[in-house]
Amino acid sequence: MRIRFITATPMNVAAGSGTFAGIATLMNALRRAGAEIDLTTPSLRLPVFTIERLLFNRRLRPSPAGLTVGFDMDGYTLTGSAGMHIASIKGVIADEMRFERGATRLTMSIQARCERKHVRSAGLVLATSRYSAERIAALYGKPRRLALLPEPIDLEAWQKALDAAPVLPASGEFTVLSVGRFFPRKRTSLLLEAAAILRHRLPGLRVRLVGDGPEGARLRALHQRLRLGDRVVFLGHIGQAALAAEFRNCDLFCHPSLQEGFGIVFLEAMAARKPIVAARAAAAPEVVPHARFADPDSAASLAAAIEALAADPGLRSHIAAQGAQIVRPYEAAAVARSFLELAREAVSIHRRTAGANLQK
Repeated sequence: MRIRFITATPMNVAAGSGTFAGIATLMNALRRAGAEIDLTTPSLRLPVFTIERLLFNRRLRPSPAGLTVGFDMDGYTLTGSAGMHIASIKGVIADEMRFERGATRLTMSIQARCERKHVRSAGLVLATSRYSAERIAALYGKPRRLALLPEPIDLEAWQKALDAAPVLPASGEFTVLSVGRFFPRKRTSLLLEAAAILRHRLPGLRVRLVGDGPEGARLRALHQRLRLGDRVVFLGHIGQAALAAEFRNCDLFCHPSLQEGFGIVFLEAMAARKPIVAARAAAAPEVVPHARFADPDSAASLAAAIEALAADPGLRSHIAAQGAQIVRPYEAAAVARSFLELAREAVSIHRRTAGANLQK
C-alpha cells in the first residue's frame, strides 16, 4: 500500500514534540509492515510558523499515491481532490488554544479554522483518544466518519535504550521526572509550586524537567521566586539516550497537563515501569487509568499525590507493574496494523461511493 503523509510539524523532538514522535513512530512501523510512505513536509522555513504552514498547504498538489494522510490541519486543501484522504488529528488546535493569549491565540485560531475544514471534508478522521474525538465533534462538528487510533510506541527500541542507560548509585533522594514542551496548558508551573510546598515535608525531593518552550522564561523566573535552587533542574531538550537515562533513574513521572489529546510521554513512563502522577483532566484518565491523579490546576493536590507515592514504595511498584501491562497494546506494530485496517476500509468505501456516483 502506498501512502502519502503530509505534515508541517517540524520533524524533530525539540520543535515537533509528541506530534513528531507519533508521526515518526507510525511511519517507521508502517514501512516495516511493507507500506510505501511518501513524506511531504515544507521546503521553505519561515520565522512565523503559521504563515509557513498556510503557505505550505496552499502549495500542496495531489500526488500519485492512492491514499493521503494529513496531520492536524495539514492537507486541508487537498480534501476535494481525487483519491482518498484521511485527516489524522494529533492535537485539536481549537481545544489547545483555550489556554493561550494574545498573538499565539490569534495564530492558533487561524490554524483551527483550517483544521475544521480538514475534519469536515476528509473521508475519514482519526482521533487519538475518546477525549479528542469528543472535542473534535464539539468544536468542529461531527465528521463524516471517525475512528480512534492511539499513539504508538516502539517498545523494543525504547527497552533497548532503557537497558543501555547507566544506573546511578542510590542517593537517598526522591526524583520526580517531567517531560514535555513548556506550554501554558502543560501546567509545569504547578509542579514547581508543588515542589515548594514539599520542600520541608519531603527534603529529599528532586524535580528534573526535560524540554523547553514558550513558557521557559516564565518557569525559570518562578523557580527563582520560589527559591527552589537545586531541588529543580531544567535539563532542556535532550536526546533519546539521555532521556532513557532520566526515566531509568527517576522514582516517579509527573505530568500535570490540563489539555492532553493523548500523551506519548505516558507511554514512555509506563514502558519504563515508573509510577505516574497526572492531573485528572483531558485524556489522562483514559490513557493512564492506573495513575495517581491530582485535582486539575491544584498545586496542593499535586503535592499530596507526589507525597503519598513517595511514602509508599509498595504502591509505586503496584502502579508501575500495572503500567507495564497497560502499555502493551500501544506497541507500534499493533497500531500500524490497526491503521492499515482502517485505511483499507476507508479506501474501499471511497471507491464504492465514487463508483455509485459515476453510475448515477
